[in-house]
Amino acid sequence: MSFETAIHQWREGERRLDEAVGPQRPALERVTDAIQRELRRRLGGAFTTDELADLYDAGTDWTLDLAVSVAPGAPWAWDQRIVADAAFARYVREATDYAGGRRMPRY
Repeated sequence: MSFETAIHQWREGERRLDEAVGPQRPALERVTDAIQRELRRRLGGAFTTDELADLYDAGTDWTLDLAVSVAPGAPWAWDQRIVADAAFARYVREATDYAGGRRMPRY
């Protein structure tokens, strides 16, 4: 999957998370934060947008297992289209080739 396709999906997940209200929001945030921590563990230090997109393309099934363990009584917080995509959207901001809300050009 290209970065351009992935970032669109990630931003949609972040939008869905931002629109969550009421008692569902805390569980969604806890799961999203846990996924971000796992992304940091999986990618290590410096990473690029392509590396993050490749990890996403390899599959996000692992995020469901993590969501269930973090919020076992909150099945709404297991929706990968929200929690996984939002976590990737937030984590991409730490990529070495990402700044100001977009990917930096390669020379």
